[in-house]
Amino acid sequence: MALCMSLCVQLCCTSGWSINMSVSQVIEKHYGRSLGVWSERTAVLSENSTEEEGFSEAGQHPAVVMYWSLSVAIFSIGGMLSSFLVGFVGDLKGRVKGMLMVNVLAVAAGLLMGLCRMWQPHIMVISGRAVMGFYCGLTSGLVPMYIGEIAPKAYRGALGTLHQLAIVIGILISQVIGLDFVLGNDDMWPLLLGLSGAPAILQSFLLPLCPESPRYLYILLGKEQEARKSLHRLKGAYDPTTDLEEMRREKEEADREARVSILSLIRSSVYRQQLLVALMMHLSQQLSGINAIFYYSTAIFARAGVGQPVYATIGVGVINTIFTLVSVALVDKAGRRTLTLVGLGGMCCCAVAMTVGLRFQGEYSWMSYVSMSAIFLFVSFFEIGPGPIPWFIVAELFSQGPRPAAIALAGCCNWTSNFIIGMTFPYIQTWLDCYVFILFAVLLFGFTVFIYLRVPETKGKTFEEIAAVFHKGRKKSPKDATELQQLKTSTDA
Repeated sequence: MALCMSLCVQLCCTSGWSINMSVSQVIEKHYGRSLGVWSERTAVLSENSTEEEGFSEAGQHPAVVMYWSLSVAIFSIGGMLSSFLVGFVGDLKGRVKGMLMVNVLAVAAGLLMGLCRMWQPHIMVISGRAVMGFYCGLTSGLVPMYIGEIAPKAYRGALGTLHQLAIVIGILISQVIGLDFVLGNDDMWPLLLGLSGAPAILQSFLLPLCPESPRYLYILLGKEQEARKSLHRLKGAYDPTTDLEEMRREKEEADREARVSILSLIRSSVYRQQLLVALMMHLSQQLSGINAIFYYSTAIFARAGVGQPVYATIGVGVINTIFTLVSVALVDKAGRRTLTLVGLGGMCCCAVAMTVGLRFQGEYSWMSYVSMSAIFLFVSFFEIGPGPIPWFIVAELFSQGPRPAAIALAGCCNWTSNFIIGMTFPYIQTWLDCYVFILFAVLLFGFTVFIYLRVPETKGKTFEEIAAVFHKGRKKSPKDATELQQLKTSTDA
């Protein structure tokens, strides 16, 4: 039940993540009308006139372009800012109550976007997406934290992958209901955006049925009896002595190790290798080119010659979901490192194939099938490893002390790179044209080499064993001991 509630949390967030291209054109028209820079009449005059009196499409006007770009970008900015608050919110009232508290943000965002016609649509939508981004930045950290703390060690990877599964299900749902004959039309688009807050209402009724994290109750609050009750709610009638003993040892270790602040973690040389790996894993997820596929897949399919590109984009969402399920089945068997290497290497090959297909599709009609197949395979390889694994591997790389700070930094890195790709890809695409995915192929090759050389396998290992891998061959100096003592006494924000 707890895992179902976690999925509900992420569905609430991801339903507001993607706005497909057909819906964006509808919204741009309303932006143009609200700003007073476009109307159907001026569009007709522009089409019939040889002089550049107006714009045939609302999205061509600079003011509309600016406000629409801000509507897209503000979501990631909100996530970047709130990612630093994950540890604070999670520890304030607990993981479950923390997720319950932030629901008000999702509901407020849904109302702002759903009622946008009552005032200026561009201001209301931008405000709503900013609040929704802030909400998603929090839940993107709280959900993996909660799942990681309640998951049995043998299924830690598979259950951690459920976070990504919820994301892709949310994207698929938004693509389907965004079709023009469903909600993606001139009359219903505010309802489409407003529905992003609906799962939060459902979640507010269901989350109280979830038990609080036993590790939070025992290790952070010292409430053994409440932790015991929570274990019984999670696992049914059984003897929790073994689990409680494991938590007791973890609590003793946590008491000896101070909670490391974000600034201290950045400055620390003791955790530098782990932090570098965590950040590179998240960078490999976002700079792989996957968001270029998600954000602009409809345009890419149209260029490839697909008659109904929006349905091909939905097909990408279906493949997305199927191969995330494959990752759930394989991650605790094949391992994190292996699946990430296979995923990144496969994506690199697909990026090259996609480039070849786009380059020669004008000369050979069958090349359109090459580029389309490359897109589907690209998404498949992404969901096998690079998509789900970065979200939960950070918690495996760090012990109790620096873990909250590391999750915050990794989350900020993820949202920042998401923002950069979303803002720069149209310009990169204009600059490189059909060779745009060669850039991603080079990046993917670099990430593959880095992970092969620097990332250890964490499957089935304890935190001490993982730390030993990073410090293998590195002589412990008096400077390290001094630095650890300084970290314990640090009070940096």
